[in-house]
Amino acid sequence: MLICDKVINEAGTNKKSLIGIFESINVAKFPCVHQFLSVYIKLTDANGIYDFCLELYDLENGAVIGRTEMPGKADIKDPLTTHELVFNLNNLNFTHPGKYEFRLFANEEIFGQKTFLVSQVKER
Repeated sequence: MLICDKVINEAGTNKKSLIGIFESINVAKFPCVHQFLSVYIKLTDANGIYDFCLELYDLENGAVIGRTEMPGKADIKDPLTTHELVFNLNNLNFTHPGKYEFRLFANEEIFGQKTFLVSQVKER
């Protein structure tokens, strides 16, 4: 699972380009709104029909602060093949600095997670 500024899907080849991969968000003040980011997930060892959803979890407060679902069901027939998911997220609200986590769920069971940091930096 990778967090980045944008995922570009190349027409024709369906190749993905991840632009601006990052591990933390730096802001001048809180609360803040992060306008746009993408979460790219490449998975294997899945077999069956899945509903995927992504939660944004505040590790400091122990609360879900956002949730989005992939439209439709994913039908994965071979556990040895890879499957790609892209979540494009707008206007994420962060009320305080600290650790946050994206959690991927497959059929309501946690499938993977990615922790990141939101920090306050001094204005120049």
